[in-house]
Amino acid sequence: MSDKRAVIIGAGPGGLTAAYELLTRTGVKPIVLEKSAHLGGISRTVNYKGNRIDIGGHRFFSKSDRVMDWWLHMLPMQALPKGEQTVTYQQMSRRVDSGPGPDAESEDNVMLLRPRRSRIYYLRRFFEYPITLSKDTLLGLGLWRTLRIGVSYVLSALFPRKSEQTLEDFFINRFGRELYLTFFKSYTEKVWGVPCNQISAAWGAQRIKGLSIWKTLLHAVKKLSGNGADLAQKATETSLIEQFLYPKHGPGQMWEEAARRVTSLGGELHMGYTVDGIVTANGQVTGVRATHQATGESHLFEGDYFFSTMPIRELLDSFDTPPPANVLEVSRGLIYRDFLTVGLLMKDLKIHDQTPQGKKLVADNWIYIQEPDVQVGRLQIFNNWSPYLVADPAKVWIGLEYFCNDTDALWQMPDAELIAFATEELARIGIIDAAAVEDATVIRMEKTYPAYFGSYDRFDEIRSFVDGIENLFLIGRNGMHRYNNQDHSMLTAMMAVDNIAAGVKDKAPLWDVNTETEYHEEKK
Repeated sequence: MSDKRAVIIGAGPGGLTAAYELLTRTGVKPIVLEKSAHLGGISRTVNYKGNRIDIGGHRFFSKSDRVMDWWLHMLPMQALPKGEQTVTYQQMSRRVDSGPGPDAESEDNVMLLRPRRSRIYYLRRFFEYPITLSKDTLLGLGLWRTLRIGVSYVLSALFPRKSEQTLEDFFINRFGRELYLTFFKSYTEKVWGVPCNQISAAWGAQRIKGLSIWKTLLHAVKKLSGNGADLAQKATETSLIEQFLYPKHGPGQMWEEAARRVTSLGGELHMGYTVDGIVTANGQVTGVRATHQATGESHLFEGDYFFSTMPIRELLDSFDTPPPANVLEVSRGLIYRDFLTVGLLMKDLKIHDQTPQGKKLVADNWIYIQEPDVQVGRLQIFNNWSPYLVADPAKVWIGLEYFCNDTDALWQMPDAELIAFATEELARIGIIDAAAVEDATVIRMEKTYPAYFGSYDRFDEIRSFVDGIENLFLIGRNGMHRYNNQDHSMLTAMMAVDNIAAGVKDKAPLWDVNTETEYHEEKK
């Protein structure tokens, strides 16, 4: 297949995985077109004066051995300190590379093994995330609210909503109405900007799958018994994992390394190209027309296979022969949610962990802000993702995450006003002292979250059309309009290459990724 070419739209996890897999498994030459000046899509790392921002937070964790091996082949895991009790992925499964891992202090191309901790900030106090029935939780909620949660859950267990159509139905069936109202409704509606009863239950099936009160309790029992320490954590719901891998300099480091290998193996990578035309003939794609943003020149990239990670709405609008009217109607009705991060460099936070050695920086990777009187949805503490994300280890580097639409006043607010707004919100709920802020920046990301409302309930009409184009593969989050994690995006790319290598035309396995509690190819 060395005389074949594949044109890949997008240099995110899906696109770069497809490029590398094609080169190493088929000999097909990939030509990657990236609209921006950055690699990794939303999995990129932003470097602001030596302080690095992970957009949205990316835990490198997967229940797929194939993905874990791929990551560790790109960036080996660090050598662990002597006496480390954690059973690592490399110890419990086959080793990707022989010999001890590199020292994280002296080597840059390395994966760190990081502890996971997330909590909910509600009623101006902390609750474990996911919610556990601990003494602290019960005291924080109060006796009356706890009783209401218990009774509500029993009623939902005995009399579940039989027609589980909306996300509200999904949450209430698994947690009861009272717990849903307390800990799920406000945050979820911050994320999506619409009521939970207008969002498809498919979102819950994508993101939290088998999680329930019983799974949470079972996980707590296993944790107390000392079981489940290995990094693969295959018996653990994704929301409950205890540790994860993480590139030393953030997720973008993984995709910069992947891009380096793709070009060194003979693949092409073209940055700053906007795709504005999909050329078709006889029911197949024959080329992609793209404009170089810097020069305005238009180029036609011809190929035998085509991969798209661009938003479906933009892809179908670019066809030279328009798709059927019903398909365009659905694609143009698809909705996306945008995302912005306000990075604040701080002297310190007002919240701390109490330890035998005194007050220390809280250990959370994420803090979910459930308070209804502020718009901020989530807070990242970058020090706890990797200490190497912070230029000065004596400082605290945090990211305030806002979910909005690009037409909202928040999105259009000037950076200086937005920084002041975000600072005031965190100060108002008691997390920071505004005077402790030393520097700040704003990062905006369009179309970060494909939404499960709008015309999404008719998505099968799109799939029926695109699956009929034999040499076109939709992969990745926006490419498939699915709220996938990066490992799911990678798996769709890997399986598309499987099809090409084996001459298989059935694309159903790609759509099955992240639809079951266990990943499709792992079940098989």
